Amino acid sequence: MSALSNWIVAEAEQLGFDACGIASARALDEESALVEQWLDEGREGEMGYLTRNREKRYDPRLLVEGTKSIVTVLYNYFPKQQIGDNGRYKIAKYAYGADYHDVLKRKMRQLLERIDTQTGKLEGTRIFVDSAPVLDRAWAVRCGLGFIGKNTTLIHPKKGSFFFIGHLFLPLELEETGKTMANHCGRCTKCIDACPTGALEAPFRIDARKCISYLTIEYKGSLEGYDPKRFNGWMYGCDTCQDVCPYNRFSLPNIEPEFQPSEQLLAMKEEDWKSLNKEGFEALFKHSAMQRAGYEGLKRNIVFLSNSK
Repeated sequence: MSALSNWIVAEAEQLGFDACGIASARALDEESALVEQWLDEGREGEMGYLTRNREKRYDPRLLVEGTKSIVTVLYNYFPKQQIGDNGRYKIAKYAYGADYHDVLKRKMRQLLERIDTQTGKLEGTRIFVDSAPVLDRAWAVRCGLGFIGKNTTLIHPKKGSFFFIGHLFLPLELEETGKTMANHCGRCTKCIDACPTGALEAPFRIDARKCISYLTIEYKGSLEGYDPKRFNGWMYGCDTCQDVCPYNRFSLPNIEPEFQPSEQLLAMKEEDWKSLNKEGFEALFKHSAMQRAGYEGLKRNIVFLSNSK
């Protein structure tokens, strides 16, 4: 099992994943207690899906019967250049290119196919990329791929935090490849100090209801009553707490062709965003994660930001 575990990690890296680790499938008791406290405080806002399937979220063996090991991978999305017309109408970096769910799942299927060459066709395997009740960051930590920063993101100590996380649930007892990392933020509070809306209320404590990412993507209500100037030009998501993180000085531009923004998107200016219609939205974002906000949601955000002058 040790040889197979090491082989899987090596194959993942050969396929282009930036990191890979393996942990035994078991209940996440400590992590679930923290999530439950957060939910009890109502800090999830309108993200009702976080309150469903809690038992399955906290124990992968209940989500996929027969799961014995979790293989977790990281895939870099840090871009070569950033989108934003003079700091306005900015988009979170993860949404520059094609929808990461599709891209990452395709690559993970390739990894699973390679594993099958060593084990035979496995039954009961599943691939998850931010689309099921799975504690993504918790499993990445368990697999030794980083630690949870004060901004609540997963931070790889040598590569930063601009990564997608994916998991393979396998019916194999594999040897664990990493050890849980302790937090290495030290006394640094740059993320907390920089949060434009005060969503990071304290180290490791975020109120989604104040978060720009939540308000511009998940929240479907009116933004009336919010101060557009405090959104700092973010119309879809927000990277502020990651941009200021010292560990992201190690971030390197991704080399995934499907994550590269189109020339049309790069050329968008303020007036183009203001006049964007539904047809234009579909042309720009047909296969993008920005479909989660939809045209109406993005248009709402654009109009909102237009009032910040």
